[in-house]
Amino acid sequence: QVQLVESGGGLVQPGGSLRLSCAASGWTFSRRTCGWFRQAPGKEREFVAAINWSGGTTYYADSVKGRFTISRDNAKNTVYLQMNSLKPEDTATYYCALDTVPPYTMPSMSPTSGYWGQGTQVTVVS
Repeated sequence: QVQLVESGGGLVQPGGSLRLSCAASGWTFSRRTCGWFRQAPGKEREFVAAINWSGGTTYYADSVKGRFTISRDNAKNTVYLQMNSLKPEDTATYYCALDTVPPYTMPSMSPTSGYWGQGTQVTVVS
């Protein structure tokens, strides 16, 4: 059984930065694609970023490209999301996910497949 625990969310002003972490338990972490999704109140969950098992391939939603960076440390079973130049529209609950699919297919990942964390809240407000 794999468990994912997100941390690092909080309240930040527009233009600020946050770094989210997702710590995984279980031996399958290093062989899986990791991703971040987010869901704002009243909206559907949307893909943010994904990274392959080695960290050599990343994939981003257009809305965060150039501002967010996904990375991973397999020795620590942890995936990160560095978020810079935050905007109010980035406000959402952020979830990490783990699956066997390639990063570029993660946007279509079903909520019932793979493994998901419980989420961490990010609020961007003046």
